[in-house]
Order: sequence, then C-alpha cells, then structure tokens
Amino acid sequence: MAAGGGGRRRGPPTILDCVERDSEDDAWRSIVEHYGERVPIDPDDRWEAEPPAEPGAGAAAWDDEVGDVRSDEAGAREAAEERFVPPPPPPLPRVAPDRLLAWSGVFGTPLVLLTAVILGVHLPAWLGYLLVAGFVGGFGYLVTRMPRGPRDPMDDGARL
Repeated sequence: MAAGGGGRRRGPPTILDCVERDSEDDAWRSIVEHYGERVPIDPDDRWEAEPPAEPGAGAAAWDDEVGDVRSDEAGAREAAEERFVPPPPPPLPRVAPDRLLAWSGVFGTPLVLLTAVILGVHLPAWLGYLLVAGFVGGFGYLVTRMPRGPRDPMDDGARL
C-alpha cells in the first residue's frame, strides 16, 4: 500500500461510514425519527385567558407566600409596608486639589487637543507645549504620589 493512502481507514466506523454520501437527508431524517418519544400535541388544548379584574372592585387576590385569599386593598397595604427602601448613599469622597489638578491634566489635555484637531482649530505653539507639559506633569505627579510601602501578601484588594 502506498504512503499516500487509498486503503481503508483504521478506527471505529462513524455514522457517515454507514450512510452513503448522497443520502445525507436520509441520515438526518433517521436521526430525527429515532431521537426519542414525541409528545402528542392537541391543538384543542389552549389556555383561555380570563378578562382582568377591574382595579378597586374588591376582587380577591391569591397570596402565594401565605396561601390564603386577601382583598386587593389589604394586599396593596402589605406590599407598601414590606417594600424595601435603601438608605441614602454616603456622599462621594472629595478629591484633594493637587490630585484634581493632576487628573485634569491627564484627562483634560488629550480632550482639548482632540477637540482642536476634530474642529480644525489651530492652537498656538506655546499653548500646545503648555498642554503637553500639563499632561506629562500630571502623570508624573500621580506616579510619584502612589503608595510605595510593602503590601500585605495576603491582601488581594477585595473589599466587602
């Protein structure tokens, strides 16, 4: 036998080996027919929707948690009493003025330059140099103010 092939393939036969190549549709049809039991569907079994009750008419409402029947007014009163109202959030922390200036240099400078490029506004050379210096200075200041102390090796930074 030549190294290029032409012989039989070794290994377990697959489903495609048992089916002729021209009968792929027959293979899929066979798979679908032998998949499992089919559930009989009766077209006459349909849910008939009941018209919704008018609000405030005193119609009874089923309470799933308690398992008894209560009036709409009592259920609405209980829902209002049990509703969770979260406490107001704490105020946002105030940023120190030096860090605010540094962050505005890091984010504000590219924003001003991008806006000038998009709108086609020509900036004087001294203003361009000043903006670049503000970006580099703000970035440098923020890097120098980073904490340098040894971190706890077991601290993964997660806070609860």
